[in-house]
Amino acid sequence: MKLDALQSPRYRRFWLGSIFSTGATQLYFVGMGWLVFKLTESALYLGLLGAAMAVPTILATLAGGLVADHGNRGRILLITSILAGLALGILTILDLGDWVAVWQVLLLAALLGLISGFDLPARVSFFPALIEPHQMMSAVALNSILWQGTRMVLPAVGGVLIALADTWIIFALCTVGFAVMAKILLSLQTPDAFRRDSDRNRGLTTAWRFIFKEKLFAVLIAMTWISMFFGTAYVQIMPVFAELLGTGEEGYGLLLSATGVGSVLGTILVGQLQNSPRLGGVMMGGSVLFSLSLILFALVTGLAADWRFAFALACGCAMLSAVGGSFFLISSMTVMQLAVPDALRGRVMGIHSITFSLIALGGLVLGPLAELFSAPIALLTGVGIVLASIIGFSIKFSRLWRLNGQDQQLHL
Repeated sequence: MKLDALQSPRYRRFWLGSIFSTGATQLYFVGMGWLVFKLTESALYLGLLGAAMAVPTILATLAGGLVADHGNRGRILLITSILAGLALGILTILDLGDWVAVWQVLLLAALLGLISGFDLPARVSFFPALIEPHQMMSAVALNSILWQGTRMVLPAVGGVLIALADTWIIFALCTVGFAVMAKILLSLQTPDAFRRDSDRNRGLTTAWRFIFKEKLFAVLIAMTWISMFFGTAYVQIMPVFAELLGTGEEGYGLLLSATGVGSVLGTILVGQLQNSPRLGGVMMGGSVLFSLSLILFALVTGLAADWRFAFALACGCAMLSAVGGSFFLISSMTVMQLAVPDALRGRVMGIHSITFSLIALGGLVLGPLAELFSAPIALLTGVGIVLASIIGFSIKFSRLWRLNGQDQQLHL
């Protein structure tokens, strides 16, 4: 896979700086999840943590898309990085002083979700200005590698750090990460760009109208949302699976890292297939692989947790599910980034970026189900819904399987 977007000096600085802020995001996800589970020993509270992160993010993302389209995107990212660092600094002090309570974690998680809601639309609409159009696939893949690569390494590191020094060290490192990103963003600031949009094109209605007019956008976004909310959301209750497997903090981190390994591998592989005449089949096949792998994960943790190689099998299933998920996500995001007008980019891609909040929000469904029945049953229920959606969309929009790497027509 070509990484030619890194030839752009400004994008290269942005990408390197994003290692720190994205790494911080991955770490505080791990740290907050384990801290809440340690304080409550409850899957329900893990679901509430996910909701506390996701609901403000989703609500703020809609406003954040408008701000990104009509404001200075670089300045927005600078402000959100500073605010996230301050929030995590407060959590560090509370945790280190042993003053932390569950309600404080939930409150700060909601604040970070609110900040993220303004950060994500600005981020996904900022980087295209740093590259040439022919570098788009490379930049999308690099952004995914950045996100998934940190998810591959840092959760395992976080699990070890928690075991050695407790969760406060995680939040301290996150504070530093956002501070570094803020410093780098200072060098990427540009003057305000005044966009000449008519009043009727300035609202969210225009973005939604564009999505539903271009039916492929609507289908791809819907499929992504469903798979994240009912499938990938199992990572929100991953501490429960780690307990079932008897692996503790280190196993929790390694299970999350396995999903990161799979995502990076899937991103690299799909990058080789963007011009394939069977790209649609690869993309949809990835969503099927994602679902079947999660079914195997649930069966291993539910029926074979005491087997000698159960943990290794669970990690393998988590990795395969992430490979399949990346095949679908990277291909669909590239199609959308190439097709969306820049004047609508913040709003349309902001709506798409709700995808990542739905992982945490889905914990509000899987968490209570896990509390009532078991974590494997909760996951099987969610995956059943994902598979039903794949079948339904495949029947109604059969062209999803026939997309090819040169296809730029969006109308189904």
